[in-house]
Amino acid sequence: MRFLLQEFEKIVCALLFLGMTLIGFINVVVRYATHYSFAASEELLTNGFLLLTVFGAAIAARRGQHLAVTIVQNFLPRPAARVVFVLSVILSVMLLAASAWFSWATLMNQIDSGIRSYALGVPAWWYQIGLPFGFALIIIRYLQHAAETWHPPRQEPQATPSV
Repeated sequence: MRFLLQEFEKIVCALLFLGMTLIGFINVVVRYATHYSFAASEELLTNGFLLLTVFGAAIAARRGQHLAVTIVQNFLPRPAARVVFVLSVILSVMLLAASAWFSWATLMNQIDSGIRSYALGVPAWWYQIGLPFGFALIIIRYLQHAAETWHPPRQEPQATPSV
C-alpha cells in the first residue's frame, strides 16, 4: 500500500501513456486497413494528454524538478534565501489551489449542464474529473518536496572500515 501511495502518479501516467499508445496504434491500423479514421481517437488522446500533463507535473513536483527560477535565491544569503523559498512555496500552493478550485468548478458546471463530448457523446465531465484531484496531488507532492528541502533527512555517518 505504501508503494501505491508514493508512486500513485507514476502508475497513473504509465497507464495513461499505455492507453494512449494503444489508441494511437489502433487508429493507424484502422486508417490503413479501412481508409477511415477512428474519429474518437482525437478526443481521447487530447484529454489523455491533459491528464498526463497534470499527473506528470505531480511527479516533477515530488522530485523538485518543477519549473523554478532559483538564480536570485542561489545568490542570497541563507536567511534571505529561506524567506524567498517560503514565499515561493506559499505562492505556488495558492496557484495550484486556485487551479484545483477552478477545475472543480468547471467539473460541476459540466455535470450540471449535461454537456457531452463531440466525438463519443459521453458526458464531458468524464474527461474533467481527474483534474481537480491531479492539482490537489501536485500540492501534496510539492509540499512533500518543500518539507524535505527545508529539513533534509539526516545522513548517518559512514562506518569506518576496521583495518
